[in-house]
Amino acid sequence: MNYETLALTLSNAIEQQRFDEAINQVQALRPIDTADILALVKPSLGWQLLERLPNRSTIFSYLEDNVQVALAQEFPRDSMARLVGEMPSDERADLYNYLDQDQRDALLPALAQAMREDIRRLAAYEEGTAGALMSSDYATLGAEMNVSEALAALRLEAPDAETIYHAYVIDEQRKLLGVVSLRTLILASPEQLIGDIMVSSVVSSNVNEDQEDVAKTVARYDLIALPIIDDSGALVGIVTHDDAMDVASDEATDDFHKSGGVSTMVGRLKDVSISILYRKRVFWLVFLVFGNLFSGLGISHFEDVIAANLVLVFFLPLLVDSGGNAGSQSATLMVRALATGDVVMRDWFSLLGREAMVALLLGATMAVAISIIGYIRGDAVVSLVLALSMMCVVMIGCVIGMSLPFVLNKLGFDPATASAPLITSVCDASGVLIYLFIASKFLTV
Repeated sequence: MNYETLALTLSNAIEQQRFDEAINQVQALRPIDTADILALVKPSLGWQLLERLPNRSTIFSYLEDNVQVALAQEFPRDSMARLVGEMPSDERADLYNYLDQDQRDALLPALAQAMREDIRRLAAYEEGTAGALMSSDYATLGAEMNVSEALAALRLEAPDAETIYHAYVIDEQRKLLGVVSLRTLILASPEQLIGDIMVSSVVSSNVNEDQEDVAKTVARYDLIALPIIDDSGALVGIVTHDDAMDVASDEATDDFHKSGGVSTMVGRLKDVSISILYRKRVFWLVFLVFGNLFSGLGISHFEDVIAANLVLVFFLPLLVDSGGNAGSQSATLMVRALATGDVVMRDWFSLLGREAMVALLLGATMAVAISIIGYIRGDAVVSLVLALSMMCVVMIGCVIGMSLPFVLNKLGFDPATASAPLITSVCDASGVLIYLFIASKFLTV
């Protein structure tokens, strides 16, 4: 399927008011595919088709944030209000946060009062918290209900709930008492009370908890949805599995960017402007330019040794790159382990000993290889210098690469800030000093 061609066909049909033809072009497509095509259509035309589609709110939810805002600017107020009314509560709140104040002021009066209050409440939570991620569309039951009454209540709540596979049992103050699955309700006898069949030990998260921690909880306990409570223990929302996995994916992408020395990116790479790409990348590159001066200072300090033994220059890039590569490997393993919770700060000392042993074995293996080349290019002394330098450089590189994420985590920074460029620059400077220092002790000037 050629999306560009189909988008052009849709644009022509909309311009000529042939909406039935345009609808026929997309009605057999999945919502996410329709969204990708609509993103290529001018917003002034796209909204006219979108409002006529039966699954418009689902399609709208798959659009990028900037496309949603652009379409919202084109929609008449009443049409936009109908679309917002069909959206899940968490997506309504997200859209509200994307809009500017004038758009918000135009939209809110067209919505029902309960929906306005719900949007304002969800939009008020701090970005990055469970409150900003949660949905208020969930099914609740009372502990005093019997199974027959509960199933009848769920039939009424089902059209508006994000999921009815689990219903949450609350009291009059909305305190979370337990959870009951739809399977349990179906298998139970009609006269049994919900309080007797519910699971009272419920996994939940606080409304102010970090989204990444919420996503980890959902993944750890393999939940369809995670109930969110406030400080008083009252149920205020749920975070569904798909929303939690979106957070996990975003966090993994963010860590991946940081590992390359790139600041957090928003949106698709092909849509990002040159100025944003420049701003996201320039800091680390300029910072590391000055960091790399230490390598130059090390070389200048030992320039007499280098001048008397020019063969050292041949092996300099090889040695310092080996340290950087070893350090980057160690940092990658530690950053990921810290991000997933496999290791914590108290594990640093035990991991340090193991990493040192691994680095020793790696350095010894690489030392054997480089010593042979050193003997061929120089002599036995050069071979010894290279072997010792390689072992030390790899050892230091692995220790730095493993330890820096822990240090950053202890200082309150994201461990992923221990990016490959940073690790490489630190290890390069260390490698130059180690190599030339050992050379100065074994080779006469």
